[in-house]
Amino acid sequence: MSWEQNALFYHIYPLGLCGAPWENTGGEPVSRIRCIHAWIPHLKRMHVNAVYFSPLWESGTHGYDTHDYTQLDRRLGTNEDFAQLCDALHANGIRVVIDGVFNHVGRGFFAFQDVLKNGQNSPYCSWFCNLWFGGSNRFGDPFSYESWHGCEELVKLNLKNNDVVNYLESAILGWMDQFHIDGIRFDAADCIDHDFFRRIRHTIKQKNPECWLMGELIHGNYAQFANPEMLDSSTNYECWKGIWSSHNDKNYFEINYAMNRQQDIYRGLLLYNFADNHDVARLATQLRDRRHLPLVYALLYAMPGIPSVYYGSEFGIEGEKQQGSDANLRPALDIAEMHPESNPLTQFLYRLGAAYALKPALHTGSFRTVEVRNQQLVFCRGEGDDAVYCVLNLSDQPSGLPLPISGEGWCDLLTGNDVAATGGIEAPAFSAMWIAKATPEERAALTAEPEPVSDAAGFTGAEIGNMQQEIPAADRHFLPQPEQTAEPEPAPEQPAEMTAAELVWKLSLLDRCMTREKLSEAFGKEPADKKEGSNVVYEYTFDGGVTLRLWGDPVLRAALQYGDRAFEILL
Repeated sequence: MSWEQNALFYHIYPLGLCGAPWENTGGEPVSRIRCIHAWIPHLKRMHVNAVYFSPLWESGTHGYDTHDYTQLDRRLGTNEDFAQLCDALHANGIRVVIDGVFNHVGRGFFAFQDVLKNGQNSPYCSWFCNLWFGGSNRFGDPFSYESWHGCEELVKLNLKNNDVVNYLESAILGWMDQFHIDGIRFDAADCIDHDFFRRIRHTIKQKNPECWLMGELIHGNYAQFANPEMLDSSTNYECWKGIWSSHNDKNYFEINYAMNRQQDIYRGLLLYNFADNHDVARLATQLRDRRHLPLVYALLYAMPGIPSVYYGSEFGIEGEKQQGSDANLRPALDIAEMHPESNPLTQFLYRLGAAYALKPALHTGSFRTVEVRNQQLVFCRGEGDDAVYCVLNLSDQPSGLPLPISGEGWCDLLTGNDVAATGGIEAPAFSAMWIAKATPEERAALTAEPEPVSDAAGFTGAEIGNMQQEIPAADRHFLPQPEQTAEPEPAPEQPAEMTAAELVWKLSLLDRCMTREKLSEAFGKEPADKKEGSNVVYEYTFDGGVTLRLWGDPVLRAALQYGDRAFEILL
């Protein structure tokens, strides 16, 4: 049996959780990633046995604009810091899966820098897709190139070039040797050539047959990528939507249909299930009624597939995109400030994890619907005395539901209450139950304390507890926006570089990947930074009375697309 069949994942966006600044400005590494050691006791109480890390490698901003696949992002620390963390996680029975961002790189990537320097004479011209020296781009380069969805900060790699694939294979094998990773999540998998996955699978599986390969897929037929020749699994965005909207719309038929459909078309394929992640709104924000939070997680853990919890959501924190920015989805958190002992949702997930670890039927058991109504759902995983029945009632009223069990020894794994085999059960309002047979030993295991934390790096308990405090307080709660301690003096006016009409035209060319640094490049000067409430406002004043004001780190094209007022021009 492959390890992922029993996996319960915890998803960490390390640049966010560890409080890294938005832009990588160089300098000496700062060992922020060491703070994750302090989270290991919490992960063990959740019965997490696998962590998926979003981008880790040296990059310019959000991590998906890779500069160097061989070095940990200096905002997180050193390779040695990450190796120590991986050793500590492995020592506690927690596997490590990392993001592989191979569709594109950042403009700071060495090969692209060589093209910028040497133009058509660069030996790396063929490393990038549709590089054309007959055009230009918004950066003013004497060439254009293919990028990820038009974001020119993300330069698409030519994965049909053997030298490129050799380079990436070398980086992956280095990760396997140095960090002993257990899997890779392939970013933007739907944009990647199938032959690349076939080759990379052979290389990885030859070195470690148990290394798990999962692709980020949004739409379409997941089996086109997740199959015996390419990837082992994919993200399950189809059920992500149904998991929360079934509760908002009081329509369990939606998620029940999706689960049954996937059992038919993806037979034998374990998809990666989640209720939220680093790209979508937090579950507590998405749900209209927070009383449905426990029900969503009970559904997530019990449905076919591999469950994953996004860091912080087990505490019920909220977050959503603002003006196209993902900052609120990826906050810095200090485990010492989360107080799981007094958080009912966290305690519920501790119990849910213990029950999930106890019952193999929840991992690989068969699936069948017992009863589906608008506001009630009963489904079964497994067969006979090994079966687990998931009973959900999202209504504000109790509901009688069928429960086809017989014999003695049945209980609700989530409360420990005995359940009589009468053919039915009364489900309280806003309730989730997992009905299964459990021996006295199994019941005791549901409330047992996890084994003490083992730290392979040799840190003492006090050192682990202090690691979060090593990060400056300002960084621990950092959101990726320019920090202001005082309102700066307005920038002196400079001669206008364009008329108001030309300014509007230039704004239309800026894409959603625009940062404050790129604004300065585009307009040839730094903006004046001002505050309006909690919002940062960037202001340019041009000769002739033309003033441009922009809110936050700009995402102008996204704002225009969705009708948001991201900027204004004053004449």
